Amino acid sequence: MTREKLLLIGNGMAGVRTIEEILDRDAERYDITIIGEENYTNYNRIMLSNVLQNKNTIEEIITNPASWYEEHRIELVHHDPAVSLDAESRKVRTQSGIEISFDKCILATGSRSFILPVEGSNLEGVLGFRTIDDTLNMLKTAKSYRKAAVIGGGLLGLEAAKGLVDQGMDVTVVHLEKWLMETQLNEMAGKLLKADLEQQGLKFLMEKKTSRILGDTRVTGLEFSDGSILEADMVIMTVGIRPETALARQAGLAVNRGIVVNDWMETSASGIYAVGECAEHQGKVYGLVAPLFEQGKVLADVLTGCETAPYGGSTTYTSLKVSGCDLFSAGEIKEADGVKSIEAYDGLANSYKKLFIKDNRVVGIVLYGDISEENRYFKLLKQKQDISAFTSVSVLPAGGGCCGGAAADDVTQWADDETVCGCNGVTKGTVLQAIRDKDLKSVAEVTKATKAGGSCGKCKGMIGDLLTYVLGDKVATAPTGICGCTDLSGDEIVLQIHERGLTTTDEVYGQLGFRNREGCPKCRPAINFYLNVAFPKEHEDEPASRFVNERLHANIQNNGTFSVIPRMRGGQTTPQQLMQIARVAEKYEVPLVKVTGSQRIGLYGVKKEDLPNMWEELDMTSASAYAKAVRSVKTCVGAAFCRFGTQDSMGLGIKLEERYEFIDTPHKFKMGVSACPRSCAETGVKDFGVIGVENGFQIYIGGNGGTEVQEGQLLTTVETEQEVIDICGAFLQYYRETGIYAERTAPWLKRMGFDHVKSVLLSAEQRAELLKRLDEAVEGKRNNPWRQVVEDPKLQKDLYAVIRG
Repeated sequence: MTREKLLLIGNGMAGVRTIEEILDRDAERYDITIIGEENYTNYNRIMLSNVLQNKNTIEEIITNPASWYEEHRIELVHHDPAVSLDAESRKVRTQSGIEISFDKCILATGSRSFILPVEGSNLEGVLGFRTIDDTLNMLKTAKSYRKAAVIGGGLLGLEAAKGLVDQGMDVTVVHLEKWLMETQLNEMAGKLLKADLEQQGLKFLMEKKTSRILGDTRVTGLEFSDGSILEADMVIMTVGIRPETALARQAGLAVNRGIVVNDWMETSASGIYAVGECAEHQGKVYGLVAPLFEQGKVLADVLTGCETAPYGGSTTYTSLKVSGCDLFSAGEIKEADGVKSIEAYDGLANSYKKLFIKDNRVVGIVLYGDISEENRYFKLLKQKQDISAFTSVSVLPAGGGCCGGAAADDVTQWADDETVCGCNGVTKGTVLQAIRDKDLKSVAEVTKATKAGGSCGKCKGMIGDLLTYVLGDKVATAPTGICGCTDLSGDEIVLQIHERGLTTTDEVYGQLGFRNREGCPKCRPAINFYLNVAFPKEHEDEPASRFVNERLHANIQNNGTFSVIPRMRGGQTTPQQLMQIARVAEKYEVPLVKVTGSQRIGLYGVKKEDLPNMWEELDMTSASAYAKAVRSVKTCVGAAFCRFGTQDSMGLGIKLEERYEFIDTPHKFKMGVSACPRSCAETGVKDFGVIGVENGFQIYIGGNGGTEVQEGQLLTTVETEQEVIDICGAFLQYYRETGIYAERTAPWLKRMGFDHVKSVLLSAEQRAELLKRLDEAVEGKRNNPWRQVVEDPKLQKDLYAVIRG
């Protein structure tokens, strides 16, 4: 049987998803050719803002590499756009002159950034934000220039602006309207969003109309209709998109704002179809990804002869990919034509909810701050449920038995046709079937098989719930006890320590019924830590319960030698220290002297017997590079030397290290202070990260490097160094008090809940209590003989003599 020729014009998300759906239904039906304008294979366009915000690389957002096209025998005409379409002869010609014939054709030409038709719009430095090349141009420009203006305060503009702030630029968003994202948010939510973004370093000019762009060959600024001027080295246009319809118009197809299609996605020419941002259905053009994928499924059914319901339009929703700004908007959000509303604002939590009601049905949703109930509300909207039986008070909060109550938020109770991943249009039923049919065991495997969770990632928790739902008792569970000596968990042990007033490890082992009354190498350090936190003054730190690295103040290496790493606060040193290190290294024939990743100088390959004399001769304290404690504070040189620096990062780093050095923590605790969002101190993967911005300091928590890298989450922005130091102390103490021994801050933050930890740290009252308890712990440690040994090299020598004896 001769296979039909299927031509896809446009290598973007909507078109390629349609091809994927066709291949899933009937992989042998068509010989497929795809014409692409860009010099890349198919990629996830909605993740470009993540690239700009340093969350993803270009490689990570490529969804279909070249091998995928080869595997499915798809001919890809690369970087060669179609320039003419003959609907009658069924032929297309590309820019390079290639002529391609087809039996059926899909137009998925997408849209382009709308560039304001003002004077200067063609100057160098005026860019759209739509493609990989746009993004790379923005990143390149950010390395050489300082000031950026983003015209347009919508979804795309705000994501672009935040990305440029993260690149270290001074960014001003220019918006024509009274509040941000006015088509998706009402005034209240828009103003809350603006306030939060200002805390992240963005600046705003509201109700400003750009009259011209200034400059000769390159942009130098903007002039507004009121005569005022804004300096700018780069201008990003995000005032909207326009469907790309030039090819369809040339071919004589029906075109309004977009390419007109019917309920089967067919254009005015038989055998030619359109999907995505270029298509207009019932007078509506969609710019969000979920509707485009819904169109693709219908078209895939049509082109493979499968029975399907006609496309009837889509209910859209919006969320913002900027950390610290959670919002959700869907449906009709204006009070008109019989639409009334219910709203609630929590000033303490900075959260806002507003539901728009018409004929006892939810027709619109605006959530800001707390968006945990977005699925419940969106279900009410999509299913047009009658809410007349509920009061205003019962509709707004999630409660058992209300509008579905807990079950509405429990993905396992959803219908199979409900969407779990809105970005990629993946239903609960699709996820469940993939888990069962393909024996999937992890969220990553589900994402690879279904694409669910592969875009913004918000649905990964629900995917995890569905995995547990299917696998049941096949899911491996960890033992509850901290080791084989006991069945008690860390939390249970800590509770008993406080309730019984236990102050020594012997008391813990005896009174809590440990099977091994001497403990083991796994539980002894944990119990010692829990006692240090619970009773910092009463409990004497037990050196015998610490790991050998901590006892010797040196890390044991793979050949049995040790590393000696003196403390250099904030990475700062002196000529005298450098000469001292050099003399000691030369005297003891140290095989390797290396600058460490934490901005210190390490001496490696040291013999055990040389350790006490070396520490005494160095006359420097240990950097605790081996300890489950506050370790280093990595800093950049800061505003004193760097042209991009906005704050004294080195000075603040030293203050943090001096204030909290030697404090024991459940696991190693690293800090970083960068003077600007370029983050040369790798602040984003530190347990406590600080980024200097024009108006103060951004604080990130829970970042971890290592085998499982976790990006820190934005906690808040503060104005003064003292606020940074106080929040750091409160964070340390709360982590100490609630963390499980050997648990890093990233899993701890996930277990505790970011919103909960944030509410604790930003409460002035709770922060003061935590700092008070931390000060008591610090005072207890300063009077502890073990801590005196850590801080005094001469006492260290005496300790080594005891150890050797």
